[in-house]
Formats: sequence, C-alpha cells, structure tokens
Amino acid sequence: MKRAALVLAAGLALLAGCSPTAAPGSDPAVPTAEGPLVAFYGDSYTLGTGASDLSLRWSTQISLDRGWREFNPSVNGLGFINNRRSFADDDLPAQIIAQQPDIVIVTMGLNDNFSYARAALEIEQQIDLDLDRLTTALPDARFVVVEPFWYTAERPASLDIISGWVRDAAERNGADYIAGASEWIAGQDGLMAADGLHPNDEGYALMTRLMDKALRELGL
Repeated sequence: MKRAALVLAAGLALLAGCSPTAAPGSDPAVPTAEGPLVAFYGDSYTLGTGASDLSLRWSTQISLDRGWREFNPSVNGLGFINNRRSFADDDLPAQIIAQQPDIVIVTMGLNDNFSYARAALEIEQQIDLDLDRLTTALPDARFVVVEPFWYTAERPASLDIISGWVRDAAERNGADYIAGASEWIAGQDGLMAADGLHPNDEGYALMTRLMDKALRELGL
C-alpha cells in the first residue's frame, strides 16, 4: 500500500505539472482525407505526449488507416475535472461541438484519479454532464467512450470506480464503450517515454493496434 501511495503521489506531482496546452507543434485538426470528421476528447495519452512525432500517436494512426479527418484538441493533464480551467464556451466539449463531427471518441478519466480523494462526487457528476452535453448537442454523431487509460502495474482503487462511472454514463447516453483500455500498456516494460508517465513510440504503436481491434469490433 505504501508503494502504491508513493506511485500516486509521484504521478500527481508530475502529471498535474503538465501544461494544459497542446504539445509544441501540434495541430488539433489534421486533414487526413475526405472521410468522416472524427473528434477526439482526451488527455496527454490522446494528444500524443511522449511520442517522437505526433504522427505516431494512436489517434492519427487510426485516422490515417480509416481515411478519417482528425480533430484532436486533447490537452495534457486534462480530466473530467482535473486541469479543467473552463466548463463553458471555450472548453474542449465546446470546441468539439463547434466542429460538428460525425464520430466522437472520448478517452478521459486517467488524471481524475489524482483528484479522486477530494473531488469524487464532482468527478462522477462531470462525467455525466460532459457526455450528456456532447450527445445532446451532436444527436447525429456516433460516440465511442473508452475506459480510462492507465500507466503503472499498481492500480488505485479509484481507477475501477471512475471507469465504472464512465461506462455507466456511456450506456445512459447511448454511446459505444470500449473496456479494458486501462490495462493496455500499464506496467509493461519498454512502452514508456523517458519521463515514465507517457507512452513512447512503442507504447503508442501497441495502443494503436488494440484500439484498431476494438473499433473494428464496433464496426468502425
């Protein structure tokens, strides 16, 4: 238990220290094709932090393979409440709604584990608020909600709780749900960047393969 607490404390200090802005040189809109416009609502693991080039992040690889037009405004350190500087007209849901995408893929919740002890109720409520807001504003879009990613072999109790809230909110809002993503790279050797917090190129390659498989099972 002491080791798990130390892991979480270190993660909180380092992940919360990530600047809540896009990575240098990133472009949230990647014109990959003339296919459907797909928006990604996520944190650093969807932004591509830790990759040697943003073209290697899983969202871009998935989009290129399918001929999707990618809109990825994901933010380092973002959670449903964590590092959430705004819940209004300039936040990520607002940016996604403004694009009127055909598909929305939500990969949120990792960073909320670091706020769980002080803000569990707010996290649970905001998950529902975000998904209800997005699905109401985009009634014709298809939604895919992914179990929160994770990065260490040790799993805080909050991870399964938050994952359950995300799954339940996805079901209530008619979204597809991808389970098991918290285990895709967690604790595996050779998949993390030098900071020990974000996937490296190999980690993103594995995430791409597993996300590709999960999406194909949903017919995407």
